[in-house]
Amino acid sequence: MFEHIDAYPGDPILTLNENFAKDLRDNKVNLSIGIYYDDEGRLPVMQAVREAEGQLLAELGPKPYLPMAGFAQYRDAVQSLVFGDDSPARVDGRIATVQTLGGSGALKIGADFIKRYFPDSQVWVSDPTWENHRFIFERAGFTVSTYPYYDEASGGLKFEAMLTAIDALPARSVVLLHACCHNPTGVDLNDAQWVQLIEILKKRDLLPFIDMAYQGFGAGIEADAFAIRELVHQNVPAFVANSFSKNFSLYGERCGGLSVICESPDVAARVLGQLTSAVRANYSNPPTHGAKIVARVLTTPELRQSWEDELTSMCRRIMRMRAEIHDCLRGNVPDTMLARYLEQRGMFTYTGLLAGQVDVLRERHGVYLIRSGRMCVAALNERNLAITARAIAEVLSHATD
Repeated sequence: MFEHIDAYPGDPILTLNENFAKDLRDNKVNLSIGIYYDDEGRLPVMQAVREAEGQLLAELGPKPYLPMAGFAQYRDAVQSLVFGDDSPARVDGRIATVQTLGGSGALKIGADFIKRYFPDSQVWVSDPTWENHRFIFERAGFTVSTYPYYDEASGGLKFEAMLTAIDALPARSVVLLHACCHNPTGVDLNDAQWVQLIEILKKRDLLPFIDMAYQGFGAGIEADAFAIRELVHQNVPAFVANSFSKNFSLYGERCGGLSVICESPDVAARVLGQLTSAVRANYSNPPTHGAKIVARVLTTPELRQSWEDELTSMCRRIMRMRAEIHDCLRGNVPDTMLARYLEQRGMFTYTGLLAGQVDVLRERHGVYLIRSGRMCVAALNERNLAITARAIAEVLSHATD
C-alpha cells in the first residue's frame, strides 16, 4: 500500500538541532534554531508568565472545547497588541481575528482561506525567507515565487529591486512580508520604505500577508508593528499572522493569531466565519492553556508591565551580544561581514559565511549555524561568545590561506 511513499528528508533546522543534541563535545554551541536563551544558556520563564500561570492553576476547573475562533479574551488582546487599542480598523470592527496554533498555524489557515477565495493568485516571498513559508503555501496548492530582498554583497536590502519587482506583479498576487526582525537575514525595511512599499501594494491591488513572529525584539513592541498600522492607515486589506512563541517564551504552547484587515464590519464578519471554517477543517478548535496565560498577562496591568519590561531586557541582551561578537571579530573578518552584526537586528544575523565554512564550523569546532550562514544571535552568551568568535576567525583565516 505504501511502497510508493518517499522518505522525508527532514526539516533542515530541526534536524540540525537533533544532531546538536547527539554531539558529545563539551564546548559545542547551538546557534541554529530560532530560540531565545538567557545569559545562562537556558530557556527563560518570564516572570509575568509564571505569575499568570500560577493564578490559572489556582483557579483550576473544567476544560471544555474553545470556540473554533478561539478564546474571546485572547483574540481581543491579540488585536489590541498587534494593531493598537485605538486602531481605526479595530474601533470600526473591520478586523477578523482567530486564535491559531502558533504563527505556523496562522500561515496555514490564511493559506487555506486564500486558496479557496483567490484560487488563481500566486504567492511571492522574499529571497531568502523562512523555509516553512514556501512549504506551507506550496502544500496549500500555490505557486510560490520570490522577489529580490537581500543583498549578499552589502548585507543590506535590495530595496529598489524589491519595489520594481512588486510593482510588476499581477493584481491580487499575495505578497508575504516580515513585519520586523526578518528571518533569516535580520534586514528590515525602515518606516519610510514601508510607506513606499504599501503605496505600491495599494496601487497594484496586491494582497499583503504580514508575518510578525518577533514583535518586541526589533525596535520595540509598538515600533515593530509599524507596517501593520500603516496598512490600516492606507486602508489596505491584509492578512497578519502573529506569534507569542518568542516574545512570551511559550514555544510549546503554540499561541498565535491570524487577523484580516477588511473593508467593512460586514465583510469582517463573513471573513471571520470562513476563517473558523478553515480552523474546523484543520484542527477543529485551538487549545486553552497558553491562550489563557497570554490573555491574563496582556489584560492585567501589573503583569503587562512586567512582561514589557522583561521583553525589553531580552531585546537589549541581544543587542549586547551583537556588540560583543562584533568587537571579538574585529580585525579577523572583512568589514562588510563585521558590520552586519550591528546593522541587522532581531534574533538572527546573516553572517556571510558560505555553506562549506558553516560545515567546517560544525565539524571541527562544534559551532552549529544554518548552512545559509544564519546565526541565532539570541543564543549567544558570555560563555559561548568567545568560542564562537575564535571558531569563525579560524575558519575565515583558513579560507584565505
